[in-house]
Amino acid sequence: MTPPATGSIWAALPVPAMMIGQQNGVESVVDCNPAAEQYFSLSRRAVLGQALARLIETDAPLHAALMRCRANRAPVFINDVLVNIGERPGGQCAIQLALFGDRRDLVLMLLTPREIAGKLGKADGIRHAARSAIGMSQMLAHEIKNPLAGITGAAQLLSMGLSGEDRALTDLIVAETQRIVKLLDQVEQFGNQRPPDLRAVNIHDVLERARRSAEVGFAAHMRIRKSYDPSLPPVLADSDQLLQVILNLLKNAAQANLMGGKIEIRSFFEHSLRLRAASGEDVALPIHVEIIDDGPGLPAEIADEIFDPFVSGRENGTGLGLALVSKIIAANDGWISVETAPGRTVFRISLPRAAETKA
Repeated sequence: MTPPATGSIWAALPVPAMMIGQQNGVESVVDCNPAAEQYFSLSRRAVLGQALARLIETDAPLHAALMRCRANRAPVFINDVLVNIGERPGGQCAIQLALFGDRRDLVLMLLTPREIAGKLGKADGIRHAARSAIGMSQMLAHEIKNPLAGITGAAQLLSMGLSGEDRALTDLIVAETQRIVKLLDQVEQFGNQRPPDLRAVNIHDVLERARRSAEVGFAAHMRIRKSYDPSLPPVLADSDQLLQVILNLLKNAAQANLMGGKIEIRSFFEHSLRLRAASGEDVALPIHVEIIDDGPGLPAEIADEIFDPFVSGRENGTGLGLALVSKIIAANDGWISVETAPGRTVFRISLPRAAETKA
């Protein structure tokens, strides 16, 4: 396969970049930039032709992501991936995949290191700091809610003897304090998520409960279409947490298109995806659910961080809904990804099959 002509922009990219193509059915490096040479501590000549799986080890389903990028002709973003380069830890990265121009055989892969650590202990330190921040947020949320309750009660008492503009001001105080309380509830919920109760779950029962709730509530203005594979086996998951995830994704799709539009809920079976679970075991994730909407898509500047806490594409959004979704799916040993473009956004959840995984 002939490497593409990349030029000075390619050489000037500050992050490791590679062109990935298939050679004899194996995802291989067709070209790399100087930043990638430095990252891998290898010359370009040594990198070219290497099988991607031999060059880097990662807990992300890279092969499946590359296949989706080619099949859908759309970028794929994978966040917070731990990358190892042989025996050396490469740190935590965000991975971006996109077709190279009109060449469907080549995929541009960018590795954006979050923390390039010399020791794995630094990644553990980052996780510990995150847990500490969540704990502090929970404590503050609890303490702030107490005086807010007093402010709300006082405003409601004042409003009983007022009228006109004065009554409108007290109503505004009540409405705003209630909005803040809802935000604090979300912060507490994010930190208090209980461990999942993993059982065999019929995924379509969960999807139908979520669909019916959405159609008579927050998504009443949308047309919801279902496309299920009725032959799917049970998944191993917590059904209540999974319902919460689907409802959050449907609500996100409905809020992205307030003037009305279409949402498709799709389920299907695909063998190729595997993931290293929190237990350290290599788990197959063959059962997939997609929530697809025809809204404007995610803003480009936040598309690769959409699952991070407090990142939102909506004005007045809290940025906790999708972060909670990602947290729940990870706790259920699953995987969530997003592909977005104007007119089509796809959130895909991948889950283990109950019969093939130990509860």
